[in-house]
Amino acid sequence: MVRGFKRTSNGDILGQIATTEVPRYSAPGTFGLIPDHREVTGAQVGILGVPFDSTVSYRSGARFGPEHIRNASRLLRPYNPEANKWPFLGQQVADLGDVAFNPYDIVSALGSIESAVLEALEFAPKTLILGGDHSISLPVLRALSRRHGQISVIHFDAHLDTWDTYFDQPYLHGTPFRRASEEGLLDREGCVHVGTRGGLYGNTDMLEDKTLGFMTIRCHELHLDGVEVAIERIKQRVKDRPVYVSVDIDVLDPAYAPGTGTPEPGGMATWQLLHMLRSFSGMNIVGADIMEVAPAYDHAEITGFAAAHVGYELLSAWAPEPGAGEIKTR
Repeated sequence: MVRGFKRTSNGDILGQIATTEVPRYSAPGTFGLIPDHREVTGAQVGILGVPFDSTVSYRSGARFGPEHIRNASRLLRPYNPEANKWPFLGQQVADLGDVAFNPYDIVSALGSIESAVLEALEFAPKTLILGGDHSISLPVLRALSRRHGQISVIHFDAHLDTWDTYFDQPYLHGTPFRRASEEGLLDREGCVHVGTRGGLYGNTDMLEDKTLGFMTIRCHELHLDGVEVAIERIKQRVKDRPVYVSVDIDVLDPAYAPGTGTPEPGGMATWQLLHMLRSFSGMNIVGADIMEVAPAYDHAEITGFAAAHVGYELLSAWAPEPGAGEIKTR
């Protein structure tokens, strides 16, 4: 089933299954039809699924997110014209499969996820995580900080995710960035939320969030001032720091991403999010995730397709600039 791949000098397979030879709908269900990790000796980028949603506070189902995103990603093509990048041919990308964990023990599960990310980083130095609920970002940041020290976070989300506890539980999908900041994983001079909106629990939430190291670009600011202003604010904040890009799909308006657990009206349009991610090419991105895709609430795979294209733009940001000779496909 690997017909149509380009082979590298050491025999690894690169790119995507050629859909002129294998129909998209019958090809193996890796992200973007890329090779499985067992078909390559190593990679620059690994795609790792984490089907965990034991800490959601409203609608469950994000455990099926990785499968849903991978299925929607069958339509991704080898060349990204807006970015002028070859996300699958300019770099070795491999699908690492899904993490196994105990779904009934949150602390144990987070530990298993951290260990799996550390193992993934041995195979591929950059990893794109497919979630799952947003609590997953905490063990990913724990793993990445071992290699990169304190990390800046660009966090796309309708919600702050810096709350303290819920029912006295410290590890939830609404708390990962508070725990990460408290644990010293974050560079408090370089973190930013993008797209937050809706009600809060109190008028001190934003003040507490700021002390944890976050600048906030609320969604109404983005709509009124425009995406280019927001991009400039992000780049001025992050500079050349190692950065983790975390995308909760609920940053999109429910019209564009209904398949999520805690939807909030008034969100970003898909084109705004993709354009902003595209602008991150050249940043020192050390990892990324796509969270909170819950297919049970999706319609016509709208959310899945949006999430797949988020992944496509993140991979494009990592891909090298094209050289003098344009990459040819079959």
